[in-house]
Amino acid sequence: MLVLGIESSCDETAASVVEGGRAVRSSVVSSQHEIHEEYGGVVPELASRAHAERITGVVEQAIADAGCELSDLDAIAVGHRPGLIGALLVGVSAAKALSWSLGVPLVGVDHVRAHLWAGLLDTELQLDEVYPALGLVISGGHTAMFECASPDELCKLGGTIDDAVGEAYDKAAAILGLGHPGGPLVDALASSEGADERAVDFPVSRLGKDSLDFSFSGLKTSLLYQVRGVPGPGGKFPNEKDELNEQQIRDLCASFQRAASRAIVLKLERALEAMQTKPKSLVVGGGVSANSRIRSELASLADRHGLRLVVPAMCYCVDNAAMIAGLGFHRLQQGKPDDLTLRASPSMA
Repeated sequence: MLVLGIESSCDETAASVVEGGRAVRSSVVSSQHEIHEEYGGVVPELASRAHAERITGVVEQAIADAGCELSDLDAIAVGHRPGLIGALLVGVSAAKALSWSLGVPLVGVDHVRAHLWAGLLDTELQLDEVYPALGLVISGGHTAMFECASPDELCKLGGTIDDAVGEAYDKAAAILGLGHPGGPLVDALASSEGADERAVDFPVSRLGKDSLDFSFSGLKTSLLYQVRGVPGPGGKFPNEKDELNEQQIRDLCASFQRAASRAIVLKLERALEAMQTKPKSLVVGGGVSANSRIRSELASLADRHGLRLVVPAMCYCVDNAAMIAGLGFHRLQQGKPDDLTLRASPSMA
């Protein structure tokens, strides 16, 4: 079965053709970094307009790269939640038009759940080798853990109460004057030769002693105060960020990354103790799963607990449509198609 996936939840316009839920025939991602860079973050209205301008070309390229025709498609899958509502509407409208015109099934896919399918792409892993699983989604918009009975049966264990970890990385990069998107830039400097991860002992959020939720706003604020000092009367900072030298920036990146990764591992350890069913694997997805330090820490955690670690190939960590098509195939196999009343939603189910 060939499924065309469409993804437009934030600032990537993506389309992909996936065969049998696993074999990626094509994956086209059009990023909007150049549009949003000057603003230091994604501007929803600009993102929506860019999706509308690019969606047709991206779908056409995905079909061409897959070596097939539109008439060869067996279904259309689309990420319809959560995300920026204007951006989602572009993808959902395109998917509905294709489904109707081709006379093939339409299936809506939860973007967050799809990230947990990304690690299965281009693999031969059987579902009974992976599930039940502890799922972790770490991205620019989401940080959440799930007890996963199957790819589409998820029970949320905890999530962020403020910034997602990817958002915290982007804000850290902005504080340090590094640019956007910040995550890869912070990771590269933190991993560079001579960077001292213990230069600053940033706080690791624990919340309550049994809490499975995350909080990264305190870490971000601690970095801000470390760089610019504690604000005085009128909110004026005593220091300017351009006073930092290159070594200080590397050290701050490494120290920030150490604290962020420790917070994630801490909550995963708690989740493993809280789960009612012992998992077979730790399934991870989202853009931050590409982070070198976090990836290494997750591998160590899985090894300590005798779990299979399922993480995406680097090209499937970021938002992409292959994960949408893959999970869409699974939902169709489970008899869960949608119809043309499918609605876009900014929130998780």
